[in-house]
Amino acid sequence: MRYILLLALLLPACAGAQPAGVVQSERAQFRVTTLFRGLENPWGGAFLPDGRLLVTERPGRMRLLAPDGTLSRPLEGVPEVEARGQGGLLDVALAPDFSASRELWFCQAALTTQGALTRFVRARLSADARGLEAVTPVLDATPGQSSGRNHYGCRIAFAADGQHVFLSTGERYERDRAQKLNDLGGKILRLTREGRIPADNPFVGQTGARGEIWSLGHRNPQGLAVNPASGTLFEAEFGARGGDEVNVIQRGRNYGWPLVTNSIDYDGSVISDRRSAPGFEDPLRAWTPSINPSGVAFYNGAAMPGWRGSLLMAGLSGQLIRLTIENDRIAGEERLLPRIARFRHVVVSPEGRVHILTDERDGRVLRLDPA
Repeated sequence: MRYILLLALLLPACAGAQPAGVVQSERAQFRVTTLFRGLENPWGGAFLPDGRLLVTERPGRMRLLAPDGTLSRPLEGVPEVEARGQGGLLDVALAPDFSASRELWFCQAALTTQGALTRFVRARLSADARGLEAVTPVLDATPGQSSGRNHYGCRIAFAADGQHVFLSTGERYERDRAQKLNDLGGKILRLTREGRIPADNPFVGQTGARGEIWSLGHRNPQGLAVNPASGTLFEAEFGARGGDEVNVIQRGRNYGWPLVTNSIDYDGSVISDRRSAPGFEDPLRAWTPSINPSGVAFYNGAAMPGWRGSLLMAGLSGQLIRLTIENDRIAGEERLLPRIARFRHVVVSPEGRVHILTDERDGRVLRLDPA
């Protein structure tokens, strides 16, 4: 058996789909298939009910990728984006009733008269799937910044009730913004499906506070997913040098940045001498050295039943991280596929196949097929 497995690992990739060797996970065996190559810095993705992957490219394009690897032309109606630094066209998510409404939300870096900011947009996919209709900006994470093009955050997750949507924003590399309640940077926001502020948001009616805020004290959150088993919102965010985090997001809580952190600055200087303090939420887990966590997804599919209930996390450091989640706590960690590429996002198809977007100019969509 060991000889067979070694042989599989050494076999060259076949033409076309290019399956790699068998990868042995703690609870699954799979092969890595390159479904498509040639996307420019793919960033966000969401599966349509028919199995096509709606994927964004950071320069400002949105396309559909079929299960056979056929790529559509760029969709019409995508607004202009600020594609500099870490900005551009970023996440996309389908509304829970997409089959009937064809509604989707996406987020982007946008340039305004006040500067660059994170913008959240609602739209519909046309009946012929060739473009976007009723494109409506919902919220700008103000204030804009004239300098800097980093830390936009920009993930989207629909709540378990299907009537609310969570949105992540980065602090735009200005640390103090994460603690300001009159500032939408460095926050998790919550809106209704119609784009309104829910009456039960924690800071509604508080003088000097923005009602859209659900939680604060975040640096650059690029992972956002709801646990289907509990309805709990999970978030992943970048630290500076070390201190990457996974958090359970609770209403009105403060997650510390930059007053409480496991990070040090890139030059080695101290950001804060506190790693934990009263009034601030500790992360479920923090990583030093950095793993650079980007997109996350819960796995509940049939293709790899041993992974059910896991939180999958795409690491820009070049690995897929699988966290075993039990009762909304981390019970185990497994690191997979080291040094293949910068992994930007992980999405799961309707039949339960894991897909990974690689952050490259010649970006790939990788599919994990059960061995």
